[in-house]
Amino acid sequence: MLELFAFVGLPYAAILICVAGTVWRFRNDQYGISSLSSQFLEGKKLLWGSAPWHIGILIIFLGHFIAFLMPGVWQRLMAVPLLLALAEMTGIAATVMCLLGLIVLFYRRLTSARLQKSTHIGDFIVTALLLAQVGLGLMVAGGYRWGASWSTGTLTPYIWSLITFSPEISVIRDMPIVIQAHVVGAWLILLVLPFTRLIHMVSVPLQYLFRSPQKVVWNNPRRNNQAVAARVTQESRRHFLKAAFGLSAAGLLLSVGVLDKLGRFFQMPGLHHDEEANLLETRLRRLQLTAEEKELELERLRSDYIYVAKLAELNGTVGKYFIDYSMRPGLAFRAEDGWPMLLSAKCTHLGCTVGNQVDASGRILCPCHVSYFDIKTGMPNEGAPAKAPLDRIAWVVRDEQGNEVATESPRGSRTGRLDPTLAEGYSLFIVRSLSAEA
Repeated sequence: MLELFAFVGLPYAAILICVAGTVWRFRNDQYGISSLSSQFLEGKKLLWGSAPWHIGILIIFLGHFIAFLMPGVWQRLMAVPLLLALAEMTGIAATVMCLLGLIVLFYRRLTSARLQKSTHIGDFIVTALLLAQVGLGLMVAGGYRWGASWSTGTLTPYIWSLITFSPEISVIRDMPIVIQAHVVGAWLILLVLPFTRLIHMVSVPLQYLFRSPQKVVWNNPRRNNQAVAARVTQESRRHFLKAAFGLSAAGLLLSVGVLDKLGRFFQMPGLHHDEEANLLETRLRRLQLTAEEKELELERLRSDYIYVAKLAELNGTVGKYFIDYSMRPGLAFRAEDGWPMLLSAKCTHLGCTVGNQVDASGRILCPCHVSYFDIKTGMPNEGAPAKAPLDRIAWVVRDEQGNEVATESPRGSRTGRLDPTLAEGYSLFIVRSLSAEA
């Protein structure tokens, strides 16, 4: 019930109250909808708070708005790693600017006696909401990275479901509490917007663009001289602005060209259907390998004994690979006395898998950095990059009836007896209980 209120009821109530409250303010409080300037009351701290706040919030708003309005385009852009990293860094920098600006503005309003006389309780409420919202946004950006990419598949569909009157909260219901609080904070800000200074966001004086021009003339010699000087200055400014506009247009065109080339550089070329089929086949093989690995891992979690091989299949010249309880490769040999020898197949230098071919000196080779290990002791050769011996792996031999006939611990201590006449029926296993003694 609480989730339905927070993610369905609250949004619709916030939108309805925002629209109705804004209309009411325009009808009944036309002169109170603008943000009353407080610069003449205190201006030293205003620049350091207002500028970072407005610049940061505009960047954040544009980023959220584009991702919401054009999710497909935004998702394709964020598929380019460089653009994704750039968007993340820009968003975090803008959020920090907003936070610092809000703190300065809040401190300014608390410490200036003149401002306090024109401050209302609503100013503190909206500032607290904005501080909480920006703080939550920074926590989301820092704790759940790459939100510019995953938000188009989670938050954007949620917003569109509200707009189409088919609310779908299954995605947002499973999201972390910080993200949920960030969403609820946005609806609360929208709810109080018509009744605070934030209403000035929608009070853009568009009528000034369409009204007839007005000109006031003062018939005074000093004013005339000032008007002439002002006209000259205005002409100079006009020429300067034309030049600046031309340079800006040229810079914009150059930037578009550079960004186009940059986008084409990072954009993957279209794949032929054969290439796409090969790519999908490669992905399928990787998924199959991953599934097989997870099956092996699950088997090792559930089983106290893992089958390695028939004892008769082992010899002292070619080792048999297997996977131990730690999901690492191992090698199984059979010594001259007929007993098994199980060693870890991970080189103790940098973890490469050693070979299973035994040379004339009874050693196996790690091909990565050329270390030789004695299969009887596991010790590396003198001067090898590897300094530590290969770990021994505990094993159990069972007969055809499943009875244990011999064991060996990781330290090399043996129990039991192997009858050579019955070796054909013996099976070799690694065992969890003995492996835990290592």
